[in-house]
Amino acid sequence: MPALSPIPKIFVAGHRGMVGSAIVRTLIQQGLPAQHIVTRTHAELDLCNQAAVQAFFAAERPTQVYLAAAKVGGIYANNTYPADFIYQNLMVQANLIEAAHQHGVQKLLFLGSSCIYPRLAPQPMAESALLTGTLEPTNEPYAVAKIAGIKLCESYNRQHGRDYRSVMPTNLYGPGDNYHPDNSHVIPALIRRFHEAKTSGAPQVAIWGTGTPKREFLYVDDMAAASVFVMNLDPATYQANTSPMCSHINVGYGSDVTIAEVAQAVATSVGYTGQISFDTTKPDGAPRKWMDSTRLNQLGWQAQVKLQQGLALAYQDFMRQKTL
Repeated sequence: MPALSPIPKIFVAGHRGMVGSAIVRTLIQQGLPAQHIVTRTHAELDLCNQAAVQAFFAAERPTQVYLAAAKVGGIYANNTYPADFIYQNLMVQANLIEAAHQHGVQKLLFLGSSCIYPRLAPQPMAESALLTGTLEPTNEPYAVAKIAGIKLCESYNRQHGRDYRSVMPTNLYGPGDNYHPDNSHVIPALIRRFHEAKTSGAPQVAIWGTGTPKREFLYVDDMAAASVFVMNLDPATYQANTSPMCSHINVGYGSDVTIAEVAQAVATSVGYTGQISFDTTKPDGAPRKWMDSTRLNQLGWQAQVKLQQGLALAYQDFMRQKTL
């Protein structure tokens, strides 16, 4: 009888973030004992500190790594803190990937972002669009860091024979999101604004931009499920569906909506019945960001949570966070 595979010891970097916490939930739901998941808070381990990261890997000896740790934010945050976004993300990625290699970790999954693709990439954006054009200026430093993460994984695979994989999520939302008034992404920002407008009885909410750009939104637990799915793919299957210089896999919902449409959907979920207007003096960002998820779909994975269902769950999470 063949020997049973040992239970992996998995380090989830960024476990307090929206995606990292969803990955932890998914691993446990799929039967991994909680004691086999290793986590560290920022206070316990500064991922920008190379020596500290090396010491952590030497002590814990994980067998798999989910690299979900990142400095993230919306248009305002990216425009205001570009140096922070490029430096911190580059350092975290380089330190973790190098330490994983140095300490014999064969399997690692890096989580990137849809902003790696050119601002005017053909829609939907296929994996092959990477490095074919100019990036969106409002988040270029963050995007460059994420591109570097993909290329770090590919380079360790090519030079050292590692099995380091990358997934590129579309815009995410759901439990654990950041609802900060300035540094949040589209959906959590809208949830907060519509909730406050409903509470105060404001007759109108003004949204940044024209409302015409289109975005794709994926519920975070779907993203976590896709991440575990890709990590667990047989190496031959993964390699047959990627290439050494284009190894990342897009993770999307499958369709997109305008900002005006998602604003109305959020207002409905929150219960706000006032008027929605658009401040056209504010930037729109990229005109469209829709991921081509054909590669992942052909491997057997599809998103499960519909937008209105996910928004209702996200609003419940917002209300829970308010009471903490």
